[in-house]
Amino acid sequence: MATAASSLTFSTSLPKLCRPFSISITQPPQVSLNFKKLNCSISSALKISRRTAAATTTTTAKASSMASSGITTVDQKNKKVVEVFDTEEELAVSLAKYTADLSDKFAKERGSFTVVVSGGSLIKSLRKLVEAPYVDSIDWSKWHVFWVDERVVPKDHPDSNYKLAFDGFLSKVPIPRGNVYAINDALSAEGAADDYETCLKHLVHTGVINKSSVSGFPKFDLMLVGMGPDGHVASLFPGHPLLKENQKWVAHITDSPKPPPGRITFTFPVINSSSYIALVVCGAGKASVVQTALGKSQNSDVFPVQMVSPEGELKWFLDRDAASKL
Repeated sequence: MATAASSLTFSTSLPKLCRPFSISITQPPQVSLNFKKLNCSISSALKISRRTAAATTTTTAKASSMASSGITTVDQKNKKVVEVFDTEEELAVSLAKYTADLSDKFAKERGSFTVVVSGGSLIKSLRKLVEAPYVDSIDWSKWHVFWVDERVVPKDHPDSNYKLAFDGFLSKVPIPRGNVYAINDALSAEGAADDYETCLKHLVHTGVINKSSVSGFPKFDLMLVGMGPDGHVASLFPGHPLLKENQKWVAHITDSPKPPPGRITFTFPVINSSSYIALVVCGAGKASVVQTALGKSQNSDVFPVQMVSPEGELKWFLDRDAASKL
């Protein structure tokens, strides 16, 4: 297996606006569920599967608790899957297989695999990809990696999503340097957002990224994203005007309620043009938002995560704690 590089840079074949300077870092419809009454109100198309070590059994419309290991709900009409794992470790194993299977699918179908990642705990949950069997079996040369949002800080800054991904994932797999598309952190938030959008448009023009025939926005193969305790995804926060942005591919924000204030983010039209989205949520601190988004709740608030509705499949990966209120 090829050794992963210790530095990442843009391919010199990209236009200048698409190429931040080289950086070297030293490695150190909704589903309505109510399981409290031991039943669930689910459309006839929705099935619940319970996996055990011995066998897999499928039932329809009944389960004692969504927060049991291996519970899966499938909304076939809306292409929504909700999977709950007993531990985050089991979640990480399943997420690795899910990602590897899609990598193989798109590499064979179109010769490349465009992957978008977020920051936060998501990178930790990708750790199984850098272990056997996936680290040796995945064709990493086909991968093209992007960020759904980024903090406008130097790439070696502790707040950088690039640094987080590099330290925990990218430095451990042999993805070509020119296939990793970081922002130009030498620019302002607005300049970095415009530059990143220009880069994406170039990659759509050259066929690296697909274009949605439905929306006209870039169509990424897979987005791997997390969710904040306030229900935000990417850098799209509750009540923020950017939730309604429907023209730009990449927007900037200078008043983020979560520091640092300066960021760039994909907009919802781009997020929702994706072929597949894996929404990875762990921890009891996010259970109330998960309950509102997926279950029955008296909360009338609409969280940004509820606006995630891709053209393709949306799959929720939840640990037991995150699903504890379903």
